[in-house]
Amino acid sequence: MSLLGHELVGGGKTPVIVLHEWLGDHSNYGPVLPYLNKLDYSWCFTDLRGYGLSRDITGRFDCREAADDIIKLSQHLGWKEFHLVGHSMSAMVAQRVAADISAQIKTLVLVTPVPACGVKVAADIEQTIKKAAHDDSAASAAIDARTGHRYNATWLNEKLSLARKASSAEARAAYAEMFLHTDFSEEVKGLDIPVRVITGKYDIPAFQQDHIQAIFSQWYPDLQIEQCAESGHYPMLECPVYFASTVEKFISDSPC
Repeated sequence: MSLLGHELVGGGKTPVIVLHEWLGDHSNYGPVLPYLNKLDYSWCFTDLRGYGLSRDITGRFDCREAADDIIKLSQHLGWKEFHLVGHSMSAMVAQRVAADISAQIKTLVLVTPVPACGVKVAADIEQTIKKAAHDDSAASAAIDARTGHRYNATWLNEKLSLARKASSAEARAAYAEMFLHTDFSEEVKGLDIPVRVITGKYDIPAFQQDHIQAIFSQWYPDLQIEQCAESGHYPMLECPVYFASTVEKFISDSPC
């Protein structure tokens, strides 16, 4: 098994593994880097198979494989306990990791998250999502919807360019199947670790705070949700100072 590509930032004693979304890789977090505490934390920005620094690593591109890869990376880094951040589809992967090695996860930070039960949508919506894996117009429309139709064409084109450079079409298509059809929710019920969620006010209904609260409160007894009032699905890109500060606030409550 190949080791996932990753970028280490900072040299502090508190380790954090950070995962990316479906239409982006670790470079999504570029705007956040100037505002991170690098003295007290060590940040490991990680690319799943088929993405970014792991683009040439092939595989099944499913949740089990991705979780095993993250666990292997943590062992390689020598991090026996760590905080784990997942965004959108990788929030599902993060929950899988937490179910597998809960004693090692200090805080689970989930950003505009796909739940452990997957995204349940009608057949026509599913086809629209899958189309975004390879069709630029569909992907741009998805990005626009997930940011509340608030941004100009220049930003949408930049985000689309980032999405296309970030990953292979094969990986995007397979991970779409993952977050649409995977369900391990029975395995996370009662998970006894702090679960902290960031939602975006301008996101689509499936990721809105009330919807996430209704689902996640069934599983996680130690759950807190905070809504970013000025972002949609991508708070690390839309509100980087807020994002860095909020993630640090969440993980400082349970330091390693």
